[in-house]
Amino acid sequence: MWFLIKGAFWFSLVLVLLPLFDNDAATKLQQGPSVEIGDTVSAASEAITYLSALCLQKPDVCEKGAETFVALGHRAREGARVAYKLLDAQFADPAEDSADARAALAQPLPALAAVDAEAAEADTVITGTIAVPSRRPDPAR
Repeated sequence: MWFLIKGAFWFSLVLVLLPLFDNDAATKLQQGPSVEIGDTVSAASEAITYLSALCLQKPDVCEKGAETFVALGHRAREGARVAYKLLDAQFADPAEDSADARAALAQPLPALAAVDAEAAEADTVITGTIAVPSRRPDPAR
């Protein structure tokens, strides 16, 4: 879910910065409303303070909000799965048999099987002695 929030933030930041590279858009925006950075930062910090105080005063609101974000995350995951299926149906190679592709995906990759075998061997504990380091020579002497 945080991925979607971060993605939306960065996408909106890109949309805000794109007019800087177009001269026509830059001239249009100079005539438009202006924004003071100090006022914007102050408003954002007060909004964060208000939201944190809201969670302390009414914890049930924050619990319901968290449940809502979880539900939206599940919906977004399912939406991504549906989008993947649609794109796969649109751009898949017709010569490729989907049953063969599913069977290939169901089998573990050989590299992963080798890593699992190495991890099983690495679980053995080897005991021994550790050499005590000798003292360094004193530079004052």
